[in-house]
Amino acid sequence: MIRFHAQKKLLTSDGPIDLNIDLEIAARECLTLFGKSGAGKTTALRILAGLTRPEQGYIEVDGKVWLDSTRNICLPPQQRPVGFVFQDYALFPNMTVRENLRYALAAGEDSVIVEELLEAVDLHALAQRRPASLSGGQRQRVALARALVRRPKLLLLDEPLSALDMEMRGKLQDEILKLQQRFPVTTLLVSHNLAEIFRLSQRVAVIERGRITALGLPAEVFITKQLSGKFKFEGEILAIQPEDVVYIVTVSIGQNVVRVIATDSEVDQLRVGDRVIVSSKAFNPILMPVR
Repeated sequence: MIRFHAQKKLLTSDGPIDLNIDLEIAARECLTLFGKSGAGKTTALRILAGLTRPEQGYIEVDGKVWLDSTRNICLPPQQRPVGFVFQDYALFPNMTVRENLRYALAAGEDSVIVEELLEAVDLHALAQRRPASLSGGQRQRVALARALVRRPKLLLLDEPLSALDMEMRGKLQDEILKLQQRFPVTTLLVSHNLAEIFRLSQRVAVIERGRITALGLPAEVFITKQLSGKFKFEGEILAIQPEDVVYIVTVSIGQNVVRVIATDSEVDQLRVGDRVIVSSKAFNPILMPVR
């Protein structure tokens, strides 16, 4: 269990805001912070990592206090078991893939974990290459593996896939899911991508101007209750769930999420991640795969 409270004044492009975050995150949960740029999401991650100090705050991880402003406790970053993946990968350009991972090892720690992670992200064949010779997806896999070298209690992902195309983004989401299963860790993700949030997160916290305005399951937070009598949109399938004699298909359309009822015959040709057209006449939604 992680208990996290922080208050800090921030100066953003929209003017000054007061960051005021209060969260409890269950062990091995993946929780996403969602909101506009400048809302305070990245600052929240930096406070957890010890890279930014709040005016007031409290962080407790599995019973150990990392930060308590009332008692002047503030563990430095190197004493916090945190893995941090940045948007720009932050790899050492003069080191090979294997050397980047080994550099993250604690002094005297067995390097077996390095080989295990290289295997987990399918990078053994590229272990002697430097970052400049890798693709964006390969560099991101190196960054993910390096963040897990010390088996952290908390993994912080700051829009780690934002620079990748849709196909590579989907593949890396699969990699993150596999890593979460193989190396169980509590994860805090910053993302603007709804498909990514639905796929990776158990809960999502919406942050507006430094404050949490919504917290819950992605479906509870994002699915719109507004109805339209006639429409036609293209979207991506996030989930397919059986419901009595029909199926409920959750579809991301732009920055909105909708649920559509589908029959057995419709679902037979649909998979999570497929692009579909959602059309409707007189409140009778129809799903058609995009070919």
